[in-house]
Amino acid sequence: MGTRLDIDLDRSSPVPLYFQVAEQIAEAIRRGDLVPGARLDNEILLADQLGLSRPTIRQAIQYLVDKGLLVRKRGVGTQVVHGQVKRTVELTSLYDDLRRAGQEPTTKVLSLSPVKADEQVAAVLGLATGTEVLHLERVRYAAGEPLALLHNWLPAGLGPLTAQALEERGLYELLRAGGVRMRVANQRIGARAATPAEARLLDERRGAPLLTMVRTTYDDQGRAVEHGSHVYRASHYSLEVTLIER
Repeated sequence: MGTRLDIDLDRSSPVPLYFQVAEQIAEAIRRGDLVPGARLDNEILLADQLGLSRPTIRQAIQYLVDKGLLVRKRGVGTQVVHGQVKRTVELTSLYDDLRRAGQEPTTKVLSLSPVKADEQVAAVLGLATGTEVLHLERVRYAAGEPLALLHNWLPAGLGPLTAQALEERGLYELLRAGGVRMRVANQRIGARAATPAEARLLDERRGAPLLTMVRTTYDDQGRAVEHGSHVYRASHYSLEVTLIER
């Protein structure tokens, strides 16, 4: 059973009814009346309670999904999303940042295998095209929600990495434990729409907005030790930067 909503509609107002519904649900979330993880009644019940059509309710819910306040889950229904993960731009891993924020991260390793580096990966790692590198593909979860899809490529010989270790600890933590001294990284942040495969893995709708991050990390000798290409759910994740006047 979902959380019953106290919504007061002004049917004489020029403001569309779907928007009135959406704004009052959003305000209930901001006040804390609807807490992260709270379920809403299904569209049919909401429409009946408010005396509105189902398409009007569907439009209100979709508006809030697009704003990142609600999420639709198969077999569960519509829920208030957990608080957005805010991450400072530092040379840390997502795993490190989630633990510092008090959120116990979990990881699902989708693949861990040697591959031949294509031209792009070889160039950023300073290797010849076709050199064997280790490729990792993982889904990172926070508060039980899929947050990011992570692809990483590492030169061979940095130490043994296992799927079990990567599900229990962060990649950077494992590299440091193996003696890798990471010092600097080049990073590019962008945004794009989710592919069908990404949407499925991240429990998002097809074409949902994703943040992208491409990073190459170097050790204290200037050697590239890791290249990552990651996508994050924009509804659950943001990056924070401190700017200093010079």
